[in-house]
Amino acid sequence: MKLNSKAHPQTEADLTPMIDMTFQLIAFFMVLINFSQSEQNDNVVLPSSELAKPVDSPIEFPIIIHMTKLGSLVIGGDDFAIGGLRNRLGPEISLLKLDGKTPADATIIIRGHETVPGGRVRDLIHRCQELGFEQFALRVKEKV
Repeated sequence: MKLNSKAHPQTEADLTPMIDMTFQLIAFFMVLINFSQSEQNDNVVLPSSELAKPVDSPIEFPIIIHMTKLGSLVIGGDDFAIGGLRNRLGPEISLLKLDGKTPADATIIIRGHETVPGGRVRDLIHRCQELGFEQFALRVKEKV
């Protein structure tokens, strides 16, 4: 039996859906990378410590506060003095309440510049405690 090649035309795979999905994945991972970089600030050089160890588990409700060497605070790109902490943490507290949580359920992560005196960090913790926050984590870089 002889097959006629004209009776069976060649078919080609349509690669459009695969290319579309590839670009969607690239865009998705680019968004994730941008969110993970919000934890860092170029104005903050962390102190080093031999006692530093990695975090055991991810923090459920983190609020990251950067302390620059000049003593100003940075939350989410907003630079302000320590006196404006209550106003700046107001929206964060409101978001916690919408989720059925209290400030005590959140963890304040303090990333202080290596030249910031310990008294300023203590003052920041005290002001956060006045707002109802109870859990704190200090970030340092591991001394190798």
